[in-house]
Amino acid sequence: MKNTLFDLSGRAALITGGSRGLGQAMARLFAEAGAKLFLCSRHAAEVQAAAAEIRGATGVRVECITADMTRREDVQRLADAAVAALGKVDILVNNAGHNVPQAIDQIDDATWDRLVELNLTSCMALTRAVVPGMKQRRWGRVIHISSIMGLASTPGRNAYSATKAALIGLAQASALDLGPFNITVNCIAPGPFATEMPMSILSREQQDALGSRTALGRWGRPEELAGPALLLASEAGSYITGAVLVVDGGAMARVF
Repeated sequence: MKNTLFDLSGRAALITGGSRGLGQAMARLFAEAGAKLFLCSRHAAEVQAAAAEIRGATGVRVECITADMTRREDVQRLADAAVAALGKVDILVNNAGHNVPQAIDQIDDATWDRLVELNLTSCMALTRAVVPGMKQRRWGRVIHISSIMGLASTPGRNAYSATKAALIGLAQASALDLGPFNITVNCIAPGPFATEMPMSILSREQQDALGSRTALGRWGRPEELAGPALLLASEAGSYITGAVLVVDGGAMARVF
């Protein structure tokens, strides 16, 4: 008898920041599990290439558009386009985000406002847009990609840590709102994953130091986040809600 706990056949997933890194890895595994996909990115060539690669490798339907998640009108346009293309959104992964390191006395208003809009407000707005359909169907999965930086921090990560911590609070409150409709809402808190964003911010010395702080002594690979995301997106995670799933190679286990 086939185990269907991780089967996403018949489901439709919307993944922001789906053209590379963690977003692309999650999208690929969701497609392999049978889900139809709708991806977005700010970069047309990148998201079209990612969609074509996943479509060719899995044979599932993969649609995409460009969207700037700091623009509220783009967030609504994305939600409308995903529903129009796939007929519904069963699984939402709020993955798009960014980090601009600034000490507390060096934060400029434009950077703060942009990071709050991208890392936090867009997640609220997109969730708000798609959950009415989930409530009507009485099934849904919302996954916010937070960070271990939402649970602890390091100097200069004020806006990033603040927004990633706020996502955890948002998920907990939304889980209570949506639980009666069989919709789960959770956060994944990745640790050090070798994607473009941290590698562009950290020096090689900082990269080596952070990798050595994990229990496994290395950075994570993007595909190592896809499995935990599939757990939360599938029937296997049906009794997990309002939770923070830490996927950090044991980084948070170390005190000193």
